[in-house]
Amino acid sequence: MTQDAMRDQMRTGKGFIAALDQSGGSTPKALKLYGIGEDAYATDEEMFGLIHEMRTRIATAPAFTGDRVIGAILFENTMDRDIAGIPSAKFLWEERGVVPFLKIDKGLEAEADGVQLMKPIPGLDDLLDRAVAHGVFGTKERSVISAANAAGIEAIVAQQFDLGRQVLAKGLVPILEPEVTISIADKAAAEDMLLASILRHLDGLDTPVMLKVTLPTKADFYRPLIEHPMVLRVVALSGGYSRAEANAKLAENHGMIASFSRALTEGLTAQQSDEDFNAVIADAIESIYEASIT
Repeated sequence: MTQDAMRDQMRTGKGFIAALDQSGGSTPKALKLYGIGEDAYATDEEMFGLIHEMRTRIATAPAFTGDRVIGAILFENTMDRDIAGIPSAKFLWEERGVVPFLKIDKGLEAEADGVQLMKPIPGLDDLLDRAVAHGVFGTKERSVISAANAAGIEAIVAQQFDLGRQVLAKGLVPILEPEVTISIADKAAAEDMLLASILRHLDGLDTPVMLKVTLPTKADFYRPLIEHPMVLRVVALSGGYSRAEANAKLAENHGMIASFSRALTEGLTAQQSDEDFNAVIADAIESIYEASIT
């Protein structure tokens, strides 16, 4: 059964998850880093077309297979498009052996109590049903912690788990992502609070979830989550670190794998020949893979 095969790959597969889920707010920056300025498009549709071309180029690169990339997170606009004439999620799994996930959050609320909760997600049931129909395995939902504030962190974790239960009810596996901003002075204290809160909420589950966290201040800090029976996998976001920095920190965290976005696409440009592009993405994939299997 496809879902069982995907679950096995997520639980035991060697490799990492590619985050190809830049949304409307982050797409212009991603395109600029890729060598496409804002003068190259006039509408959102043109912008999303260009970012889809970038994602297609990545997903069809020879090195982008389940041997190294065990999963990929898609933006809704990507899920609704094709890659090589095949619906994107179906292409990833059937042609590449890469487990597809869908980013479902719709951005962040204004900061309160040192955190930014997720905005409401209108039409969530319909979105999750469409994800199931597309053959998506799970979802990803991001919120942000910018201070070691116990009330704010508890609110963010509670919201993540509430949404996670709605995702689980549809037969999908949520990646809960309470990101701790890497630049805050009290990052380690925020991580202490976050870990304690997550462990409390995990005790209320009967179906495993996945977790996506910022690379921690202390190596192996999230080991209790990696070993928890209600956690399928713990993945790390690059959070603004360069690929070299992110890989070095990830390698110190045994059992944790990457789910990198900007650190994955670093060095890729629209102007590269296919040969050069494929070589750069192959090197990136190999380095992130090596850091993920420690």
